[in-house]
Amino acid sequence: MSNPLLRLAGHAAGWRGRPLTPELEHHARRALLDWFAALLPGCSRPPATLLAAALAGERGAGRAICYVDGSRGPLRHAALINGTASHVVEFDDIYRDAGYHPACPTISAALAAAQSLGASMPELLRAIIAGYEVGSRIGMAVQPSHYRYWHTTGTVGTFGAATAVAVLMGQDATRIAHALATAATMASGLQGAIQGEGMSKPLHPGHAAEAGALAAMAAAQGMTGALDVLHGPAGFAAATSEDTGKWEKALEGLDGLPVITAITFKNHGCCGHIFAALDAVGELRNAHGFTAADVARIHVAGYTQTKTLCDRPEPRTEADARFSVQYCVSALLHLGGVRLAAFAPESLSSPAIRADMGKVSVSIDPDLADAYPGRRAARVSVTLLDGTVLERLQPTRKGDPDAPLSDAELSAKFHELAGPAIGAEAAARLEQALLRGQALPGPVPLLGHAQAA
Repeated sequence: MSNPLLRLAGHAAGWRGRPLTPELEHHARRALLDWFAALLPGCSRPPATLLAAALAGERGAGRAICYVDGSRGPLRHAALINGTASHVVEFDDIYRDAGYHPACPTISAALAAAQSLGASMPELLRAIIAGYEVGSRIGMAVQPSHYRYWHTTGTVGTFGAATAVAVLMGQDATRIAHALATAATMASGLQGAIQGEGMSKPLHPGHAAEAGALAAMAAAQGMTGALDVLHGPAGFAAATSEDTGKWEKALEGLDGLPVITAITFKNHGCCGHIFAALDAVGELRNAHGFTAADVARIHVAGYTQTKTLCDRPEPRTEADARFSVQYCVSALLHLGGVRLAAFAPESLSSPAIRADMGKVSVSIDPDLADAYPGRRAARVSVTLLDGTVLERLQPTRKGDPDAPLSDAELSAKFHELAGPAIGAEAAARLEQALLRGQALPGPVPLLGHAQAA
């Protein structure tokens, strides 16, 4: 087997001058738009606000924009805080085959680097594509066992960020390889931070963005790393998965259609392991016209993570509720959707939503578990009070590449999330700049915040 790190580094280096086809540019711009949709509502919420306050005295000079407070500063500062903010409301994108949210670590680091370096929009888009490619393929190599103890977005996100920053800095394949090697030893993010209480989960992609940027910056100055650190006997794959990595499968088609063309854009504001169940309940409700008051019980049979990570019958916090099948299904029945409103204080404390959570149960379907991560499905059974039983196999999730959000649907999502944060007119201007503009995005003042230019 050839060295996977060297192959990935060589591929990434090729993106520095590779032409962007209109189709590929469109996919990259969609990813950038969706990142801002996830970022902006997270900028006014903890832990992003708390992290910005904690580091305010250490900002220093620089040209990268921290969107939480609108101020400019060093690349790493912006990458850390924006990466954290873009994961807060759980609307960031997914690469399904890697179980990974590529945008929050990759774009957070890439945009901060592009702003710092004065790069062009095409240069930013090429770096994003390269970062998605490298991070996602390393994620494919270590899944699904990696996800048992590790949060993929925090771990392989470090590689995506390092790649994107290195490409923007104009590094050759050798220096990109050393950036990736250094990134490997800083990759982190524990499942315990997801499954327990606390605010540290959104910090995972923030740390990945900052650590990846640091690795690229160090490589630019000549710092070297261990080039067998991905596949070696004491390397990343061996340490974080059940074997030394499925590298042949992960690198298959490396020079073909980039993974950014097969990204899942979230249609619900919660953990993606709940999506298929929500889609199934929504389809059954639309077809049969029942309401929450008509439901006796709902059973969700999903793949392993739907049960082990999201079977939370009594969520106590907003973050907990975003990972609760019971809460999200009940919220869907009562509110019509699982968007930002589902996690507002009045919804989280709603007696009606809380009462109906007890009607929802979760189990593992062995066939669906075997199909993970390439397939994210659910079998849902809804029993009504009159004894009617409604069943649906949801084979995929709305937003997955085989059931994608249209441009119009992605635009509607952007305006729903960005509008309340920055105002409808500012959101419309930003959308046009991201989808058609040639200049990098600049400051985006939040409503109610006095921000620096």
